[in-house]
Amino acid sequence: MSWAAHINTHTATKTNSKKVSETPRTRRRLHHLAKSRTATVTRTSLSTHRRRYYERFHMSSFAEDLTNGDITAGEDSIVRQAAIDALGNMNGTVVAIEPTSGRVLAMVNQKLALSAGAQPCSTIKIPVALAALSEGLISKETPVSLGAHYRMNLTEALAHSNNAYFEALGRRLGFEKVAYYAHEYGLGELAGYDIPGEQLGTYPDEVISEKLGGVGKMCSFGEGVSMTPLQLGALVSAIANGGTLYYLQHPTTPEEVASFQPRIKRQLDIAPVIPELSDGMAGAVQYGTARSLRLNFNEEEILGKTGTCSHEGTRYGWFASYANTSAGRIVIVVFLQGGRPTFGPKAAEIAGRMYRSMYDHDFFVVGRTTPSDGAAVKTLSTNP
Repeated sequence: MSWAAHINTHTATKTNSKKVSETPRTRRRLHHLAKSRTATVTRTSLSTHRRRYYERFHMSSFAEDLTNGDITAGEDSIVRQAAIDALGNMNGTVVAIEPTSGRVLAMVNQKLALSAGAQPCSTIKIPVALAALSEGLISKETPVSLGAHYRMNLTEALAHSNNAYFEALGRRLGFEKVAYYAHEYGLGELAGYDIPGEQLGTYPDEVISEKLGGVGKMCSFGEGVSMTPLQLGALVSAIANGGTLYYLQHPTTPEEVASFQPRIKRQLDIAPVIPELSDGMAGAVQYGTARSLRLNFNEEEILGKTGTCSHEGTRYGWFASYANTSAGRIVIVVFLQGGRPTFGPKAAEIAGRMYRSMYDHDFFVVGRTTPSDGAAVKTLSTNP
């Protein structure tokens, strides 16, 4: 049976045309094709409409001569070279810290590392999680309702960087408590002890407007906050060492390395809740937003948190982590800025390359000595 149109031919005149009569099957087929065409056009139109609103970035994700001006005589040569090789020509900075002393082992692109910082994006979830745990608001297994029948616990929220979860936590904590813990953990103050050129990040004195998302957006994206790589590194170091917030120090000569003395800023009462936080940070690397790290490194346990966001035409990519090894721990903070190639998982990938290089150069071997080993080290509790 054919569904093609039947054509009745008559003697044609200048004013007459062929008359087409369609079978029912033909009409159904044409109707179906017309609907398909309309749907296709509509989808294309919507897709085209969305592309008009893609964010445009004005900064390049790549840069040359990143290490110009860096002061390196007091740094660990293995750690520094690993950081330089891992970062490549990405427009960013890498800071590596010994969490048991606050010593900066390497700081690549020091001009950016010591700048006024940037929006912390989802790395702000770390201090917010610590605040909620410290207040007894949640445990790592507490299900938080995110609407309808959707619930999530802290471990999954950290691993997958769930914004709705941390917006809910922020609203339940309230700005005063969020701000209190943020300052306690070192945001809004210098992280270093007498580090020349270090600039101060900012933490607002009052909650940002509801138009900008209020306390919820402050706790999920770090909206309204400016955090430096050193501030984030100092906080993650406190998590890695069990609760001691050290002043970060960057020795600039072999003599300063030999006489290095750790300086304690304050003790944080976070030891009981660190295990509650750790599962989520480990999950981020194992199966969550930082799993790109594992493209290059699997030999030791790494715990971390990514962050991705943008502000006024610049995209930011953060990754803060620490290696939990039998030979000790090291904290690595990667901060990138630029355009579309810049995002948190890329920062995690860079950290993975850095861990790989250090591992291959026996950095994680028990008994390895560093330039500061053998020095008469005395921990000081002091203010700058």
